[in-house]
Amino acid sequence: MKKSAFFNVILLVLLVLLVSGCASPATPTEADTRVPTGVPPDTLTILAFGDSLTEGYGVGPQENYPAQLQAKLLTDGYDVKVINGGISGETSSAALSRLDWMLKTQPDIVIVETGANDALRAVSLVLTRQNIDEIVRRFSESGAVVIVAGLQIIQNLGPDYTTEFAEIYPAVAEKHGAILIPFVLEGVAANAELNQADFIHPTGAGYAVMVEHIYPYILEAVQRAQNR
Repeated sequence: MKKSAFFNVILLVLLVLLVSGCASPATPTEADTRVPTGVPPDTLTILAFGDSLTEGYGVGPQENYPAQLQAKLLTDGYDVKVINGGISGETSSAALSRLDWMLKTQPDIVIVETGANDALRAVSLVLTRQNIDEIVRRFSESGAVVIVAGLQIIQNLGPDYTTEFAEIYPAVAEKHGAILIPFVLEGVAANAELNQADFIHPTGAGYAVMVEHIYPYILEAVQRAQNR
């Protein structure tokens, strides 16, 4: 190889290395995230949005209520996809902070279950109500049919706090025309056979009872979504 040709090859290699070194490193894109994609257009997307009660703390992935709800709906012939959007330990403020992200799932129906961890931390009821109101408002304005899962707490913070806490859910549901489940743990709470050792979180059998209880409200939401 002639000397000039050799230097041309060296220069070409250096140029390639220089360009490669200046290129920006690969960065994650929205396609790399956990936001569900590829749901068929005729399939109804149901977002179960909440805390450990929704996530399924202490039970297997097929035992939490979103998984059992989807199985029941599919068995009954409904074309649905139920997304588990629960995070254990989350307060209503934390739930509100990730609302923009969860809206990316483009849900047709949203089950809002939040606030219990606020009570465990004795959070101001004014703040809890504001957060739940804003969550329901924004999901509703997105076009989703919203179901408000009512919660109740024991009277460790006094009867006034307990009563006012329970009143948040029907008030917010009525304000935004949402479907209200008066008490989402009806038939499960205070039943030792249906709860884990902490006596807070349902077992798989407890979640099955919960799904049976909320099922009529889910079907009402499905009918509303189909008629839109």
